[in-house]
Amino acid sequence: MSELSHVDPAGSVQMVDVGGKPVSRRRAVARGVVEMAAETATRLRELPKGDALAAAQIAGIMAAKRTAELIPLCHPLPLAAIEVRLHVRDCAVEIAATVETTAQTGVEMEALTAVSVAALTVYDMAKAIDKQMTITGVALVEKAKGPA
Repeated sequence: MSELSHVDPAGSVQMVDVGGKPVSRRRAVARGVVEMAAETATRLRELPKGDALAAAQIAGIMAAKRTAELIPLCHPLPLAAIEVRLHVRDCAVEIAATVETTAQTGVEMEALTAVSVAALTVYDMAKAIDKQMTITGVALVEKAKGPA
């Protein structure tokens, strides 16, 4: 268990000490997909609850900013940039989130949280007209670290 950074040698949960790490510019990109009926995809801006794409974009940004409140062992980070993009396809919405910071630890969880909450928001907004939607493929696709 000692190879897991969030577990101490005795097996107890711990928040990783990043105090000794150098500050650097960090970036992470995550993606995910909400699969749906073609008719649902064409109606996403005009649903009974409103514009699902606009709501999901804002929800993803807000979620990235609150990741440390949602994931118990994440460090609160000063986020420099958050971009959430939603692209409607024939039977899906593809979601991508890019998050950047200058800090001692990365922003992978913030990018993944942004995509997840954006996908959940699309699902919530469209569930009244499409009971068969699925959220798939939420994954980290890129992470980078460079000089501060």
